[in-house]
Amino acid sequence: MTQDSPSRLSPLDAFHRELGAKMADFGGWMMPIEYPGEKGGVLAEHRAVRERVGIFDVSHLGKASVSGAGAVDFLNTVLSNDLESIADGQAQYNFLLDETGGVIDDLIVYRKSSTELFLIPNAANTSEVVKRIQSQAPSSITVTNLHLDFAVIAVQGPNSLDLLRASGFDESIATLAYMSFARVDWNGVPVILCRTGYTGEFGFEAVIPVEHHGEKSAWNLWNTFVKNLAHFDGAVVGLGARDTLRTEMGYPLHGQDLSLEINPVEASANWAVGWRKPRFNGRDALLAIKEKGAKRKSFALRVNDRGIPRQGMTVVKDGRTIGFVTSGTFSPTLKSGIALALLEPTIKVGDQVDVEIRGRISTAEVVKLPFVPSRVR
Repeated sequence: MTQDSPSRLSPLDAFHRELGAKMADFGGWMMPIEYPGEKGGVLAEHRAVRERVGIFDVSHLGKASVSGAGAVDFLNTVLSNDLESIADGQAQYNFLLDETGGVIDDLIVYRKSSTELFLIPNAANTSEVVKRIQSQAPSSITVTNLHLDFAVIAVQGPNSLDLLRASGFDESIATLAYMSFARVDWNGVPVILCRTGYTGEFGFEAVIPVEHHGEKSAWNLWNTFVKNLAHFDGAVVGLGARDTLRTEMGYPLHGQDLSLEINPVEASANWAVGWRKPRFNGRDALLAIKEKGAKRKSFALRVNDRGIPRQGMTVVKDGRTIGFVTSGTFSPTLKSGIALALLEPTIKVGDQVDVEIRGRISTAEVVKLPFVPSRVR
């Protein structure tokens, strides 16, 4: 960001700075990457989520609403997935595509009713998502950018339900199924509590007003979680560990694994496209790519030596370049380098490839996703 357009701050920013978190710009927001101390650092924070519980400030994520008579029917003609395949009270992963089939953004849609939906796009893309949907909306549909009105707090890990109970949430939340949500009351504050996350662990995401009746409601909820973390040996977790956790699951990151240049077919995300729908943005272009066959496809790589792959590194097989890494990191769980890579579609699981890492060659095996077992359910 330039001096003329400074990074936005989370409503929980004062906590991160008081704790001495390492901060960095992420999608136009200054956010915590990792925290200091005995339980801090990417590796320790990652382990806390896998083994116990961690809380994340992800308030940089976008928030928007689509409301009015026929809201579901309208949005279903815009986004890729089929909103008619989910019921009220469920959430769905979706793409907003351009006319070439490229991904403007990937987002979560909360279906509240046939006339009301709540969207969670990526931070940097929120304004564009709202603008694009508004441009297609009929007069009966209202699309509202709520980016600054809500905070989002993720509670992830085996003890996440226990932390919520200890923090004053009603026992009814225990019945929430994966990718479902409920509008609950927390100390008089309305909260959207969803059984979603970006870690592969059992967990929740709480969407809460930044302020409610003059009270700093998001700040109060965050500090309640922090106070109760000690009962479960939990940790506050930054976006550094969020990245290693999501990569172990093979979850894509927009701008790296998905983009205007990397479409859902190439990203091996056909499951998030309602192919039988007669209409959605980019449908004709994407269908043509699917029918013709993509010239590249996303694969998972596990490095055989101590090399750590990073975005943009070249992948070679039999002395010939076959693609590049889109996301790469060190897996704290596997204690090896892992990567998502766009490769020639003839590659298959079990193949051995080479990755050019900082001037040397590391061998890697093409493996199935996820790298570690999913425990979201």
